[in-house]
Amino acid sequence: MNRKTFLKSGLGAVLAVAAGLALWSGSGAAPVPGEDAARFPNRPVKIIVPVSAGGSADKLARTIALRLGEKWQQSVVVENQPGASSAIGNAAVAHARPDGYTLLLSGDSLSLNALQSSRGYDPQRDLTGVTKAVTNPQLLVVRPGLGVKTFEEFAELVRKRPGEVTLALPGGTGSLQHLAVELLNERIGARTNQIPYPGGGPASLDLLGGHVDAMLITLAAATENVRTGKLIALAVTTRYRSKALPDVPTLQEAGLPGYEVESWQGLSAPAGTPRPVIDRINRDVVAVLREPETATLLENLGFTLAATPAQDVDRTVAEDIATYRRVLAGAGVALK
Repeated sequence: MNRKTFLKSGLGAVLAVAAGLALWSGSGAAPVPGEDAARFPNRPVKIIVPVSAGGSADKLARTIALRLGEKWQQSVVVENQPGASSAIGNAAVAHARPDGYTLLLSGDSLSLNALQSSRGYDPQRDLTGVTKAVTNPQLLVVRPGLGVKTFEEFAELVRKRPGEVTLALPGGTGSLQHLAVELLNERIGARTNQIPYPGGGPASLDLLGGHVDAMLITLAAATENVRTGKLIALAVTTRYRSKALPDVPTLQEAGLPGYEVESWQGLSAPAGTPRPVIDRINRDVVAVLREPETATLLENLGFTLAATPAQDVDRTVAEDIATYRRVLAGAGVALK
């Protein structure tokens, strides 16, 4: 098998951005004297989303921000900082003041960033978990005009037109979707033409507009477009079907035994954030996620509620780093 390489665009810029952010934000500086969990938050809180607006991560962040703002009676602002497979936004939070007022909508990119040979931060050293909010499948969808309605038909089309069928990567080059598609190509036995995007929003717009043929995306970001018939869902990447789209088969059911990719999203904070503040945020985020109205909304979108203790994020990142390292080695893939 030929060795494949993930080209990592923009990482040099990430290093420069991260260095500048460290100077600007006072990285490693102690929290403001007197600030503790009892008084937190007494000013606006920011959640940085490391991808473009409009995708599932953005929807999740804005749902959490709205509910937290109501609970805290304080402004919770969502700011999108896309680029370099989430490394720019991740680095921004990694180098922010560790006081709980800058949070990250985190996910699989933390573990993938850790495997890059060059990056602007260390996910395990510079960030600490707050909660794993949700888990979710990736969903393979195509535009109706492509003329395929099943994964088997899609795979046959890719084999007939190798390198011609265009497939959007919402997370960009080096993302979980990229890894999942590389493994998919390997199992199909032919390559798609992969097009990187800075988030689910712009990728979805191009697919809806007919500019690309297919897309692998977090299920929650495509549910409504599938239900309305604007996109055709072929398969999910998990071993289980989604309750949001129960008629969509798994890739294992569609003929790829053993194929499984599950993503997660949650919140992280700069390392050094006081534990009482982390515990306060975790308690309140878990509470709003478990509110019946919020839980129903997220599950209807396609998310599976997790709402875990803070330590589960750090454990997941560590476990995923080990898993992805094994998968990459087995597939002959290197991250740069």
